[in-house]
Amino acid sequence: MVVPESEDKMYYPSDDMKRDAHVSDFNVYLALHRKSLENPEGFWKEIADEFFWKNPPTGPMMQYNFDSTKGSIYVKCMEGAKTNVCYNVVDRLVREKNLGDKVAFYWEGNSPDHHLSVTYHQLLSQVCRCANVLKQMGVGKGDRVSIYLPMIPELVYTMLACARIGAVHSIVFAGFSSECLCERIMDAQSSILVTADGVYRGEKLINLKQIADEALEKCTVSNHLYLHELLSSIQCDQVPRCQTPWRSGYHVWWDEVMKDAPDECEPEWVDAEDPLFILYTSGSTGKPKGVLHTVAGYMLYTSLTFKYVFDHHPDDVYWCTADIGWITGHSYVTYGPLANGATSVLFEGIPVHPHVGRFWEVIEKYKVTKFYTAPTAIRLLMKYGRDPLYDLSSLKILGSVGEPINPEAWQWYHDAVGQGRCPVVDTFWQTETGGHVLTPLPAATPLKPGSATFPFFGVEPAILSEDGEELEGEAEGYLVFKRPWPGIMRTVYRNHERFENIYFKKFPGFYVTGDGCRRDKDGYYWITGRIDDMLNISGHLMSTAEVEAALMVHPAVAEAAVVSRPHQLKGECLYCFVTLTNNKEFSQTLAEELKKLVREKIGPIATPDFIQNAPALPKTRSGKIMRRILRQVACNEKDLGDLSTLSDPKVVEVLFSQRCEATA
Repeated sequence: MVVPESEDKMYYPSDDMKRDAHVSDFNVYLALHRKSLENPEGFWKEIADEFFWKNPPTGPMMQYNFDSTKGSIYVKCMEGAKTNVCYNVVDRLVREKNLGDKVAFYWEGNSPDHHLSVTYHQLLSQVCRCANVLKQMGVGKGDRVSIYLPMIPELVYTMLACARIGAVHSIVFAGFSSECLCERIMDAQSSILVTADGVYRGEKLINLKQIADEALEKCTVSNHLYLHELLSSIQCDQVPRCQTPWRSGYHVWWDEVMKDAPDECEPEWVDAEDPLFILYTSGSTGKPKGVLHTVAGYMLYTSLTFKYVFDHHPDDVYWCTADIGWITGHSYVTYGPLANGATSVLFEGIPVHPHVGRFWEVIEKYKVTKFYTAPTAIRLLMKYGRDPLYDLSSLKILGSVGEPINPEAWQWYHDAVGQGRCPVVDTFWQTETGGHVLTPLPAATPLKPGSATFPFFGVEPAILSEDGEELEGEAEGYLVFKRPWPGIMRTVYRNHERFENIYFKKFPGFYVTGDGCRRDKDGYYWITGRIDDMLNISGHLMSTAEVEAALMVHPAVAEAAVVSRPHQLKGECLYCFVTLTNNKEFSQTLAEELKKLVREKIGPIATPDFIQNAPALPKTRSGKIMRRILRQVACNEKDLGDLSTLSDPKVVEVLFSQRCEATA
């Protein structure tokens, strides 16, 4: 068990932070957490009472089965109730809370010259127009809509428009390849694709329309059943139209259809357990899995976690730097902040364009009070340092998301960005959990750099050994959860068996996160990383199988194995081992071809940092690749332990001998 030096460092909330906080000290947190477990019915009903319900629930607040030996796995929240998420996060704020003139989003473009403000009233109008456009194109309740857009207001309008009419949105990160987009469109069986002609990321132009066209062409080749509707695309005018190939009858310009659309649209009242969205995340088999979240539980949970974890107050200006193409953007750029009537920054750019002080410039410009970003960004900013010319005195709370933050980055974030006075809420959660599950509360939790601290309300974690024994006290093992909370996923879209096998089969009665965890002597939880064959690169989860499959498309590659190794900025990076077919020679040219192939098949975020020639891979006598050994080769760790199960131990010597060339 490796114990970080930061374990005994403790940072306590200030009196100023406690004064107006929703959860003002640790004893209040403990009492609320105990209530959420002992009386979940009463706890969640109080939260639900803050929202509008067309019909009340006919059953209890929470029903579930986590034990596959006792029947099918299920989770239900407020079964029988009817509501509409869009109404609750927009109309309710305008009509009941009189917040129509309040800014919902400050949009900041890739260039500092591009910016605009969107009030709640303007948001409602645009969402209704978009909802009417989708209805005119034949989209109705339960239909899937794929969205492939950059971080522009139209992305928020479209996802909320889907929620308004009961359609199910499936947002694909606008950095994924055409192959990834095609795969997600086909699995969701979407009838409409909403995209943009292009977007600048820094100085690089990304032609989204071209990527979308390639994806649709692949769908055509695959005889996609919904093709005749799918090719209806709504374009957001980001680059000159002369660059955009056009097919009359299939393509529709956003501004042309929006200008004549009515700005009122009655919401569709849907069941509490109806689907809200599908978000695809990498699976260990290489095939992405469609994580499905439902209406009521997701709304309650994202609203409550946002309010308490960021201690939200009406005069705050909140900024989450995540892309909406990831779950963080769904929960903590769109739904959670809007449910609380928050004012947020919606950021299209990157941290170091057009200069390395871009983040500090935006914080100063909008007087941001709550700032939520990823350890990858924090480490990048550490490299350049914080420019003291920018005034960051508005900041009150800092947040970290996407991967465990190393204590050194936590310390710099706290001291340099927060100037020693802002608590750092290091949040652990997953696409599957919908919202924070392990997290500090800023005025209540004494902080330890690098620890996700304690469970959120309604969450009951446990640590299990390999044989399923629940470990008490100081321990390390599998992180699992003993019961659901409202925001947990309900299934893998169109594959409930896969859902049960991934999350519940290994330890019946528990939701299995796939992450390792350590609990220290004070009860603090520390995430130790993935236990399964998953990689966390710059906060983005991808599977080894997905990258390996992309590498093996190349005719020169007979076999491939991918592991991660530490990276100063990204946290982890990809280190790939490739065994070539007969008579093929490894070269730098081949390595570059393989990197390009992975970029094309998956996207830039999956580009390998290292590709090493591997005449053979270390395997057990049964043929299983020993990834533990490959990780040690990648990290140049010579203490390999027991190699008795290897079919050919000499393979390891060869891999180490060729390693120097790979990392040169």
